[in-house]
Amino acid sequence: MSKKILIIGGTGLIGKTIYEMLSSRSPSLKIFIATRNKDGNPDHIYIDVNDKSTFVSLNIHSISLIIICTKDHHNNILDYAIKSKIDYIDITKPTSELIKSLDFTRKRSFESKIVFGSGWMGGIAPLLINAKKVVIKDITSVAIFIYYSTKDKAGKSSADFMAEIVSKTFNFYQNNIKIITKHFLNSKYHKFDFDGKNRKVYDFDIPDLYIFNQIEKIPTVTAKLTFDSKFITSALGIMQKINLFKILNFKEKKLIFGSSGSGDISSFEISFSKSNLNTEKVTIKCREGQAALTAFSTVLHIEKMLKNDIKSGVYFSHQLHDPTEFISSLTSNNAININI
Repeated sequence: MSKKILIIGGTGLIGKTIYEMLSSRSPSLKIFIATRNKDGNPDHIYIDVNDKSTFVSLNIHSISLIIICTKDHHNNILDYAIKSKIDYIDITKPTSELIKSLDFTRKRSFESKIVFGSGWMGGIAPLLINAKKVVIKDITSVAIFIYYSTKDKAGKSSADFMAEIVSKTFNFYQNNIKIITKHFLNSKYHKFDFDGKNRKVYDFDIPDLYIFNQIEKIPTVTAKLTFDSKFITSALGIMQKINLFKILNFKEKKLIFGSSGSGDISSFEISFSKSNLNTEKVTIKCREGQAALTAFSTVLHIEKMLKNDIKSGVYFSHQLHDPTEFISSLTSNNAININI
């Protein structure tokens, strides 16, 4: 009997891409899509993450794994998965929500695999460093630089995400001290390897900051981002500096970050230093963009979880894999290039 999985948020870009990739790679896998629309499709299950009474429909489908690609502020799906002994993976939460979910899970006893990750690259950043045969405990600092295109396929979901987080403060880490900042502050210039151009980059919150510092115990961790448009990047920095985002409503912020691209290059460069102060670097580029990279990384996480060779417990997505094997699987996708 084929295993049955459920993608919640499967009609959005990331969820839809995961569905298409999984269906192509594992035709025998039975995949259901959770939706708030009662459309009569036998592969669609009516679920509203904010209404626990709708979860009763899951009981008849014998779901073995839930992938959540939508907002679940109250952890209702996580709670259901724990109570129902269903494996669970979430790679879409911003840092603040990730921390809440992790705390929620640590207070429970359960018999399933609960996996958290980062929506940026699917939480694979530590794996990229591990693939260089580096002992994580020897690393003293990590700096992540992100090149993100306004033409990325993420479109609406990216606009929602950015509109939600842009006004909030977040932490990066300096010698294990939390430094409070906001998105698009503290600019500097960084030369990206993929095209050799110097670009202005700004502070940006990704869950990898928390994962590297709080989980992997690296004392200094920063992340900075630039857009493909110099004008947009600089304009966002000015808007944050004059506190414009603070007075805009959610809809207005979405208009600023909205796009409907057909796909474009995203590049991530991870520089790290060990105690001897020598800096090393690993880079990853996806020709189809950040959304495609995140979706494919998540597919590899799902396939690993379905093999049943992982014990029950709480994991971050990078902890599921052997680094060398994972990099080999990741680069089987012709759109992804890694320089280690």
